[in-house]
Amino acid sequence: MKKFVLFTCCLLLYSCQYFSREVPSKDALVKQQLDAINWKEVDEFPSTSACDSLTDKSVHNQCFLDFMTAEIQRRLSVDTLTVKYAQLDTIAVKVTVFRDARLKFEPQFPENTAYDKAMMDSIIQSKLTDFPIVSPALKRGIPVNVEFTLPVILNVMH
Repeated sequence: MKKFVLFTCCLLLYSCQYFSREVPSKDALVKQQLDAINWKEVDEFPSTSACDSLTDKSVHNQCFLDFMTAEIQRRLSVDTLTVKYAQLDTIAVKVTVFRDARLKFEPQFPENTAYDKAMMDSIIQSKLTDFPIVSPALKRGIPVNVEFTLPVILNVMH
């Protein structure tokens, strides 16, 4: 009986060491979580009041892009761009939505553009002021900056 008790005590002591695991450090856990995050994509795309009610992510994203494109086209189609630059039918506009809901519009011109880029930029900037309110993109519930380029078709009037 003494041998059995001694054997059981030894077994208990060694089995406790068998189940013990090293607890990972806080820094290692944080690094592991940061490595798991895809920083190239956002959890929630920016939004406008027209798209807030949509629940499907891809439909919501497309609604936002369509809204932005249509709003930019509407504002630019009634200006001197269509008169001064009648040959210009499409322009790429880089849109940045900042985490504080500010918007920045930058027209993207090809290197070999013969147009006055500064004048076109000033016309575009003046027409895209007072833009409707846009909610910023979210990554893990935190507002983040996001940028994308939209092809804007200008209504050319002949």
